[in-house]
Amino acid sequence: MKKLLYTMTAFLLFSAGLKADEGMWIPLLLKKYNYEEMKAKGLKLTAEQLYDVNNNSMKDAIVWFNGGCTGEIISSKGLVLTNHHCGYGAIADKSTPQDNILDNGFWAKNNGEEKPVQGMWVSIVQKIEDVSDKVLSELKGLNEKERATKLQAITKQLIEEAKKGNKFEVQIREMFKGNAYYLFTFQRFTDIRLVGTPPQSVGKFGGDADNWMWPRHTGDFSMFRIYANKDNEAAGYAPDNVPYTPKHSLPVNTKGIKEGDFAMVYGFPGRTNRYEFSQGIELAVEKTNPTIVALRDIRLKAWKEVMDKNEGDRLKLSANYAQIANYWKYFIGQTEQLKRLKVYDFKKENEARFNAFAQGKADYQNVMANVEKAYVAYRPIALQRTYLTEGILGVSMNAKASSLIGYASNVLKDTATANKALKGAMGGNKDFYEAFFPSADEKIMAQILEMYFNNISKDQHPAYMAVILKTKGANTSEKFRNYAKMVYAKSMFANEAKLNAFANAPSYKKLMADPCFAMVYAFYNHYMDNYKAKVDMFNEAMGPEGRNYIKGLMEMNPNKTFYPDANSSLRLTYGSVQSYEPKDAVKFDYVTTMDGIMEKYNPADFEFNAPQKLIDLYNAKDFGMYKNADGKMPVAFITNNDITGGNSGSPVIDGNGYLIGLAFDGNWEAMSGDIVFDAKYKRTINVDIRYVLFLIDKLGDAPHIVAEMNLIK
Repeated sequence: MKKLLYTMTAFLLFSAGLKADEGMWIPLLLKKYNYEEMKAKGLKLTAEQLYDVNNNSMKDAIVWFNGGCTGEIISSKGLVLTNHHCGYGAIADKSTPQDNILDNGFWAKNNGEEKPVQGMWVSIVQKIEDVSDKVLSELKGLNEKERATKLQAITKQLIEEAKKGNKFEVQIREMFKGNAYYLFTFQRFTDIRLVGTPPQSVGKFGGDADNWMWPRHTGDFSMFRIYANKDNEAAGYAPDNVPYTPKHSLPVNTKGIKEGDFAMVYGFPGRTNRYEFSQGIELAVEKTNPTIVALRDIRLKAWKEVMDKNEGDRLKLSANYAQIANYWKYFIGQTEQLKRLKVYDFKKENEARFNAFAQGKADYQNVMANVEKAYVAYRPIALQRTYLTEGILGVSMNAKASSLIGYASNVLKDTATANKALKGAMGGNKDFYEAFFPSADEKIMAQILEMYFNNISKDQHPAYMAVILKTKGANTSEKFRNYAKMVYAKSMFANEAKLNAFANAPSYKKLMADPCFAMVYAFYNHYMDNYKAKVDMFNEAMGPEGRNYIKGLMEMNPNKTFYPDANSSLRLTYGSVQSYEPKDAVKFDYVTTMDGIMEKYNPADFEFNAPQKLIDLYNAKDFGMYKNADGKMPVAFITNNDITGGNSGSPVIDGNGYLIGLAFDGNWEAMSGDIVFDAKYKRTINVDIRYVLFLIDKLGDAPHIVAEMNLIK
């Protein structure tokens, strides 16, 4: 294969002499492509200490945390550190008004007090293998449909071969839009127990107001433990399981950091799209992102009204609210920064250069023309899927109703499949109805239906829209409100007991007569019958163009090293602790302290409140051994590491392989980072490990947990 790295260097190097620390690197390839540069920046370890198949290495301390975050093992007893927001759902689930650990915090005094978390898992990569040659040799000369079928068959074969004789899980990840394939072997653990969490007034200090912002003062961490059977093997929950003994755990550096220090982040970044075409940028900025923001805003406002009225209801809705709010603000910021940095214009310039290079080359000369042709057909229908997933199915009751689509689609032709679908749909009823508030959901339904009606072209409305509009009302707004009121009054999905009764005596006729299901089924079938095939055609058209574009970029830039987009596979990024200047006459320091907490502290504002004990510790300057040389208590710091969603909870590691913090956010000025890396503004926001230790020891009165760790003093 050609070298693996990148294309947008000219745009990224805004300032003279500024070196971009860009790239989410596959650990298998570090020795070949990155190691010498890492050493020059301050790495003291060997390449094998970072990644080794045959011997214990740093990779053995990095866990894929529940499929959406990263964690790190920090003791010989399987203690895992991750973000507070990564453990938020489990923490909220374990909270009640009588034992409110979300608001009050929790620290297990011993293993017996640790709380098992049903459904939580972590996976540790055992091996990475480049299988590109094996896969690509089978795909030569195939069209997109044939390619997809063959790809499924060859990857299934390779996975089955890799799983023979072991208990590991295996995945094959596509890289460079199908120009390369890597096989990842995992060990998955499912007995995970909550060890500790600070109060959310610490773990989420600053709330939505500070989200994606620097300076930051958030103690964004929580702690779990991996349990295994007595042979130290992965096993399901059992009372006699024991703490897992890892192959490697990260030593913890209590000496602190300074600007310019080497810093690397090891984790599972979720998704980037840095080879996106200009047409995709334009569509996101003008249509998709604003629509997602508006649809999520409807949900957030309705939920907030409920949460502000009752503590128990706030606890029930907290996890859902936080999840939706996080990327609501993300899409606002991404749109703003894509515009500010003129990313569309930059992409157009790059594509013009590619087009000039491509002339006379059969594989590349039609790429740009074919991309534009595909977008011409796709643009008019691009919001259909967004309105279905974020809109219609963003209504909680609609989402529950949609779980019975599989039953309805099969009951008249395949009873066994229908019954299986019904059983699956009913499995989460208890959890669903605990966080279901019909009064809020009714408002959400009415507003989303009205937004669909106003913003989707009338010739793209489902026929069922006419049924809705027959509802009495002086205007369309009133019609949608009255329609939603009727649905919530009559639908069995508004009531857990009624839905359970249906499950015990299912009836196709009754289901189709239910007003909620009838509406959801109509919108779903409208999309499936009229738009899914067109969306599939767009994706099929874009597949070969994306592959050829990246392949052509590599040929066009033979001396560059390219890295693949993030795809939730294990990656390492390296850089340094680094301040930045976001705008004229403003410079942001690289570190924050508890002084900033007290400056922001406002007991009347839920997002900026803080525990009295934390304030008392601050006033007494009782920071123990965790304070800076100047006597201040560090809270957070920034680096120029290249991360994205999924890196939440990732360890930030110094040149000696010691833990100095954990990543939890990106900064507002670089919210376009999933599309293009910006060397001037891109920063990773990290909670300082010394603040974590201080909170465990002093605020949580849990020095026994700190004592588990290998502290480097």
